Amino acid sequence: MFKSTTMKSCLPCGEKFQPDGNVACAPSGRDTLSLYSWRGPALLLFMLMGTVSGCKKEAPKTPPPVAEVVAVAVTPKTVPITSPFVAQVESSHQVEIVARVNGFLEKILYREGDVVKAGQVLFIMDQKPFKAQVNAARGEVENRQAQLWTAKANLDRIQPLAAQDAASKSDLDNAVGAVKSAEAAVYEAKSRLEKAELDLSYTTIKSPVNGVSGQALMREGAYLSPVASKLSYVARLDPIWINFSVSQNEMATNQQEVAKGRLSVPKNMNYDVEVELSDGTRYPHTGKLSFADPSFSQQTGTFLVRAELPNPKGVLRPGMFVKVHVKGAVRPNAVVVPQKAVQQTANGHVVYLANDKGQAELRPVMVGDWVGDEWVINQGLKGGDKIIVEGFQRLAPGAPVKVITPEEAAAKAAAAAVKPAQPAAK
Repeated sequence: MFKSTTMKSCLPCGEKFQPDGNVACAPSGRDTLSLYSWRGPALLLFMLMGTVSGCKKEAPKTPPPVAEVVAVAVTPKTVPITSPFVAQVESSHQVEIVARVNGFLEKILYREGDVVKAGQVLFIMDQKPFKAQVNAARGEVENRQAQLWTAKANLDRIQPLAAQDAASKSDLDNAVGAVKSAEAAVYEAKSRLEKAELDLSYTTIKSPVNGVSGQALMREGAYLSPVASKLSYVARLDPIWINFSVSQNEMATNQQEVAKGRLSVPKNMNYDVEVELSDGTRYPHTGKLSFADPSFSQQTGTFLVRAELPNPKGVLRPGMFVKVHVKGAVRPNAVVVPQKAVQQTANGHVVYLANDKGQAELRPVMVGDWVGDEWVINQGLKGGDKIIVEGFQRLAPGAPVKVITPEEAAAKAAAAAVKPAQPAAK
């Protein structure tokens, strides 16, 4: 049917079709590829496409673009360390209010929960039986004093007679003994009177300290006993105590850091303590550590530590939970980096560095304490390393980077902000 009578060339490699239907690529020097003579335009088109595709060459790879990043050089420095703990407020002097004599509660003279003064009357017991005891004791004293007066008068009469041998020695001794016995009876009666007056005073129950009062646990008409009659409590608010616990692991870690010279602590436990309230605000007064329990608690697995703070307005109340920040320790020659430069992965924390080859390097690090907006790096970095703080989100390890300083980045941003807008094209 259709036969090509002229030689046709394929554009990429110069292959030519012979009149007999065979194909030869003369310019390439390859052996002539013999084909059976086929007929039809579809077969010819297929052969042309296959020949062109077989002569294509791979394009060279384009190098990745250089990313501009902001980096800072690591400079070891001494940084303060702040240790946060969850703590609970405790009164510096809490007194349980109890009955000291048996009797019935007559009146409650304070409003529960109010701040009370030392000496303020809180409860009054029924005083009538105690007043009767006082009167009886006072009458006993009068009686004993009368007996003493009689004994002394008798002695005064016997002594002159005994001096003139008008009375026997035995009579004189009896008179002297009667006086001494009467004096002892007076002392005994006076002590009973004092005891009765003391019991009467115990029926008026007063606050022993300044502080906030608790709930009244007994009501009017209840029978009170010194054995089991707790009435309420009064808790001093100024100063106030803050208790928190330090775990055994934290204590051991701090001791190891101090021994290695990586942590310096103040002398004589002279730490400053700041309090953060539950709403996140800072308490205006700071305090000092006042006590650290040397004994390890087997129940909690911790050591008890106490701080004392002024509380003039009574903002801190016993039982409140707060957060304390203990300051005073420092970490010399610490490696710190901005927190935004540290990424957390499934395998730990990493940072991007700009190495000497101008490439991005992914470096695993071991992080420590937070210091403001910086993070202490315990392991993985050294002084002089260039940490990428901006632009690392688009990087991959080994990518070429161009490093600029934060100051240069700020200058570029300022220049871009004041650059006038280009007029719109018509």
